[in-house]
Amino acid sequence: MSILSLKYTFKFSTSIEQIGQTVWDGLANGSNPFCQYPFLHALETSGSVGGKSGWQPFHLIIYQNSEPVGILPLYKKTHSYGEYVFDFAWANTYRQYGVNYYPKLVAAIPFTPVTGARLMLSVKVDKQQLLPILCQEITHQLALSGMSSMHWLFVEQDISNLLHEHGQIQRQAVQFQWFNRQYSSFEDYLMHFNSRKRKSVKKERLKVTAEGIKVVRLHGDNFTEENMRFFYHCYKQTYLKRSGHDGYLTKAFFQQIFRDLHHNLMLVIALKGEQPIASALFVFDQNQLCGRYWGALEEIHNLHFECCYYQGIEFCIEQNIAHFNPGTQGEHKILRGFEPIYCYSNHSLKELAFHEAVERFIQQENIQIEQYKNNAERLLPFRKTEG
Repeated sequence: MSILSLKYTFKFSTSIEQIGQTVWDGLANGSNPFCQYPFLHALETSGSVGGKSGWQPFHLIIYQNSEPVGILPLYKKTHSYGEYVFDFAWANTYRQYGVNYYPKLVAAIPFTPVTGARLMLSVKVDKQQLLPILCQEITHQLALSGMSSMHWLFVEQDISNLLHEHGQIQRQAVQFQWFNRQYSSFEDYLMHFNSRKRKSVKKERLKVTAEGIKVVRLHGDNFTEENMRFFYHCYKQTYLKRSGHDGYLTKAFFQQIFRDLHHNLMLVIALKGEQPIASALFVFDQNQLCGRYWGALEEIHNLHFECCYYQGIEFCIEQNIAHFNPGTQGEHKILRGFEPIYCYSNHSLKELAFHEAVERFIQQENIQIEQYKNNAERLLPFRKTEG
């Protein structure tokens, strides 16, 4: 369905294949790998989204004079899992009042709490001119489809600020990320810690080595199909142990991104003797490394820190990558030098009373988030003379 709104036309597609890689790539050029066609296409064709997953693609294409000038990855959601911006309490409140919270609409990358371009536009488009028109179109779609609300997740701050100006409530959260300040080596990085914290990290790494563990990093053309199979086995077994299911992402998804995105993947494998026992998969480009997936067949103290944090830091230093997002939550990252930063989401609820209630909740929550960030900054391990 298309609706002409001023000089923009909006069209919604129920699969990324309906849009096509040429159009998508032309508009997503320069975005991080999670926003690129191969990643999102792999999610859909592998069954990780669509079907009974609770993530139904509803991507938006924006046209100007019949020319595609923007795309927004959208999904109709029938639950709130795999988003990492938590609104379960809102859904419970809706249920208490006998109102349906699901389905809802989200602008997000499924299972990926990484800030990045959600609204990807041609240089011809004026964002400030487009956004109020776009918000009106989305409100119209909520009314047509019976969806309760619109949620923009892990949005870049400038877009989040503009959305807030147009009635989309801005919510803050804190992630912990590592920043490469031109370190020459991991040892150089640790020299910026205070003495006690530096000794603690060294002790953690030595304990892993003392267990007879060797850790290798593979990227580009250096990993094999066998490496991929081992990684998926670890990923699946860890999810089964902790959650009782195989994980959100299917084996076919990993097979496809290993084939189509291998130059953006870095794989860590831990071996005990000659036997691989754990693996972590990272996605990277020239700007950032993202640690997304992990699994282990054997519990070894500190092995998760080694594979998921320290190996990532070393890789960023070697490759001159500016920052490292190791995943959401986890105060334990602070003492290893991951700094608290804000990330943003925006929310609009169709029912005015609920919208106003959520707005009041978020105003109070944002005060608490600011206090939390300030407290976390005081715990960082760096010498007082740093930064």
